Amino acid sequence: MATKTERIEMRTDRDSGAKIAQAAEREQKSVSAFVLDAATSAADRVLARSEHTIMPAKQFDELLQSLDEPAAAPALTRLARRERRFIRE
Repeated sequence: MATKTERIEMRTDRDSGAKIAQAAEREQKSVSAFVLDAATSAADRVLARSEHTIMPAKQFDELLQSLDEPAAAPALTRLARRERRFIRE
């Protein structure tokens, strides 16, 4: 278990504080431990959603197929074929 050296403070209204204290008691945890567990779980979910992209399999297959088949870009093709104005020697 990691040594706890960081401190987080928060304010709450009476009803929320009482609800949290009651839930902590039912879980046989201190309020601090209960809040830390809940906040850590929520943070894990948020970070997982932001680090991974989840999509249906069909959409993923279409994405991969679109990467394998280059789109027509006539303007870019014309620009790439133009004679260069400057040549590095």
